Amino acid sequence: MLSTRTTLPCEAVATSGQFRHLSSVPGLRYALKYASTDNFMSRDMYSPLDCAWLHCDAAAALERVVLALRQKRPQVVLCVLDALRPQRVQQAMWDALSGTQLTQYLAPPDIGSIHSFGMAVDVTLLDADGNELDMGTPFDDMSELSHPALEDGFLASGDLRAEHLAHRHLLRNAMLHAGFHGIRTEWWHFDFGDRALVRRTFARVL
Repeated sequence: MLSTRTTLPCEAVATSGQFRHLSSVPGLRYALKYASTDNFMSRDMYSPLDCAWLHCDAAAALERVVLALRQKRPQVVLCVLDALRPQRVQQAMWDALSGTQLTQYLAPPDIGSIHSFGMAVDVTLLDADGNELDMGTPFDDMSELSHPALEDGFLASGDLRAEHLAHRHLLRNAMLHAGFHGIRTEWWHFDFGDRALVRRTFARVL
C-alpha cells in the first residue's frame, strides 16, 4: 500500500487508513520502551502520543512472524519494543546523541528513520511466563555486543554464549522468513521493505 502523502501528523495516524494498531495483531505482545523511562533517554518520549502503530504492510508481516513462531516454538511469544517513531522523537534522540559516536545507532533526521514511516520494528522474544529471552545484551545496548555482524567473534571470545546466539537466530530467522531485514548493529531492529523505496513513497509521520 503506497501513500500519496509525503508527511502525516502523528495525531492523524489512527484515522489515516494506512496504519494498524499493534493490538490488532493476534498473539503479539508489545511494551514500547520509549513510552516509558526504560530507555537510553531515561524519559518517556512518546506521551501523550499513541505510537503503538505500524504501516499496514509491516503489521501484516508481523502476523506471519507470530504464526511462524507459534508453529515452530509455541511457548515463545514475539514482543514489540518499538514501532512507529514520529520524526519529532527521532530528532530529539539525534539531538541528545549529537557529537558522539552513538549517532551510528540512529538514522539522521534529514534522511528519516524507517521507524518514522511505520515500516520498522524493534522486537524481542518472551518465554511462556512473559520473561524476555536472554539475547546477551538488553534492548538499546549501544555496544558492539549488540552487533549481529560481530556475533561469531564474541562467541569465540566468550563474551556471548551459544544460548544468546540461539535466541537471536530464532528471532532473526522468523523475521527474515516474513520479509523483514535486519541490520548490522542492532539484534532487535528490523526493516520491512527497501529503505530507499519506503523513504520515497511512504508517508513520514511527524
